[in-house]
Amino acid sequence: MEQIHPTRMELIRIKTQIKRAEQGKDLLRQKMDALIAEFFQIMRGVSESRKMLEKVDEAARHSLHLAHAVDDSVALKSAALATRSGILLDISGKNIMGVPVPVIEKRRFSKTTFERGYGILGVSGRIDEVADHFEAELDLIIELAETETALRRLGEEIQKNRRRVNALEQIMIPELKKQAKFIKIAIEEREREDLYRLKKMKKIIERKKVIEPEGW
Repeated sequence: MEQIHPTRMELIRIKTQIKRAEQGKDLLRQKMDALIAEFFQIMRGVSESRKMLEKVDEAARHSLHLAHAVDDSVALKSAALATRSGILLDISGKNIMGVPVPVIEKRRFSKTTFERGYGILGVSGRIDEVADHFEAELDLIIELAETETALRRLGEEIQKNRRRVNALEQIMIPELKKQAKFIKIAIEEREREDLYRLKKMKKIIERKKVIEPEGW
């Protein structure tokens, strides 16, 4: 145990530290419970979005294979090249229980046939269907990117809070209580010694009074 001054002032100081540490632990537990509730609420939405993404991806791949098998490969490649373009996202942020998470502006990337850039005369309905499916898949991927990032950051914050609670609960508070107990025992022992010395002095004084009566 580190050097501790066994005084009443030190005992009061350590007891104050224990009280603050326990209050801090309770507040961290409350925050962690709220974060966990928010985590599972988002998790339910993510699970549904993932299932939907799997279905859309399966439909997109099926339509692509069908277009490859039936349509002219040149027309398919030309349509793919014509629709290539960058994607601009407006990203802001918000706080969930003090945790910063990204917010992507909700907008759909699905386009009409005219907006895709290829000529409608040289493209079959199957190629349009491929574009429809993959654009819908892109919408879901962007939506999932936002929610999964929020989920990951909340998970990291939950783990961080759990480590803090464990440190307070298993290390700091027990150590402070151990110090307080040590000081209390030391003070009680010192008081017993002081009381013993006082009693001894009193007996010595009384014995002197008997041996040397007043007036001698």
